[in-house]
Amino acid sequence: MDAPKARLTEGPVGRHLIDMTVPVLFGISTMMAQGLIDTWFLGQVGDRELAAFGFGFPVLMIVTSVAIGLAAGTSSVVARAIGAGDHRRARRLATDSLFLGFLITLVICAIGILTINPMFRLLGAPEDMLPMIRSFMTILYSGVPFVVVGMIGMASMRATGDTRLPSMLMVMAAILNVALDPILIFGVGPIPAMGLDGAATAALIARATIFVGTIYLMRFRLDMLSFNKPDPVELRKSWRDILHVGIPAAGTNAIVPLGAVLVTAMIARLGTDAVAGFGVATRIEAMMLVIFYAMSSIIGPFVGQNFAAGRERRILRALWLCTLFCLAAGMVIAGILALLSDVLPRLFSDSEAVMEVTKLFLWIVPISYGTYGMVMVMNASFNGLGKPMPAVWISVARILVLYVPLAFIGLKFYGVVGIFVAYAIANIVSGIGAYAWARHTAHSLCTPD
Repeated sequence: MDAPKARLTEGPVGRHLIDMTVPVLFGISTMMAQGLIDTWFLGQVGDRELAAFGFGFPVLMIVTSVAIGLAAGTSSVVARAIGAGDHRRARRLATDSLFLGFLITLVICAIGILTINPMFRLLGAPEDMLPMIRSFMTILYSGVPFVVVGMIGMASMRATGDTRLPSMLMVMAAILNVALDPILIFGVGPIPAMGLDGAATAALIARATIFVGTIYLMRFRLDMLSFNKPDPVELRKSWRDILHVGIPAAGTNAIVPLGAVLVTAMIARLGTDAVAGFGVATRIEAMMLVIFYAMSSIIGPFVGQNFAAGRERRILRALWLCTLFCLAAGMVIAGILALLSDVLPRLFSDSEAVMEVTKLFLWIVPISYGTYGMVMVMNASFNGLGKPMPAVWISVARILVLYVPLAFIGLKFYGVVGIFVAYAIANIVSGIGAYAWARHTAHSLCTPD
């Protein structure tokens, strides 16, 4: 096996961004499509199941944010090691990050399972829905180690510049998940109908598949795993380097679902139909923002390799190209969702109240998606530079300074419409600020190539 080369430090910047983004876009799209199909299946079971999922989704996203943070930390340090030509260090970092992720998620799972009832009471879940939520969340929490270790492993693969292998794993897992959904949700033959628990079980099996595939590919295709006993001093250094970016990155990503939790609690005052409608809207949103997720997942490795190799001007070029693309793509997405605002909600619910909330969201929030994409890309670029704190402050400002306070005011005077307008304003203001800050930081680091 040949050691991964710093392939992102040479050649046209735009071509690298396209070549890396397309496989990730395809992989994430299939995962998001699978999420939409999950929601559609649950809508066939009933609105109570949709509402239960709506309550659980933000909490699950907070847990997932830990995985995203650790993956960002891993991607940053591994990409910089590859950019500096140190393959042994890159392999050690990739291995140590998996071990760290596994240990952290064991603690998260235990705490999560023990606090399900009080947590969802705080979120405003009706008492009669708690047994359903508890069963559903227990299964999901049990799969957290697979999710986290799999995401960290795929981040190591992307750090080498290879986005095709991790994308292949995501596609395979999504297909498996969709195939298992109707069997486990509705029951087939001797397999009983499990409803919401069936959706959670299908997701658990699919994530386990990603976990196994990730370990195999990292060891036998990329030579990015070491089974040698780590030196304690080097292990601590690896964990410190990973957490230097990983902890702030996890905090950055946790702020987003934390805001969703707070807003869900606000919307719960308007009834379970409003929560269900908001849950449907957020799943549609996740699918439509897939291009920005893909771009943000590849900009970190690109920035990391070029920064370590002293190619800072390539970073400036990449940030500008990403910004132009985000704004153009955001306009297209907003137009599509406006045109389909009568159609999409009907795919998930027959309730007029649920559909009305979803429709309002699709008319208001998407006008800000271009700038939201800018936030994602710029935050990921900070992580790639090994300077994660600006991303934290940008996310804090977007969610806790702008979105939540404005949503509280908007709810009081305009109901759910006020909440959605607050979301759009927060995206626009923070997107502009994120680009200005990222450009200033990159410019300050620039030296002639």
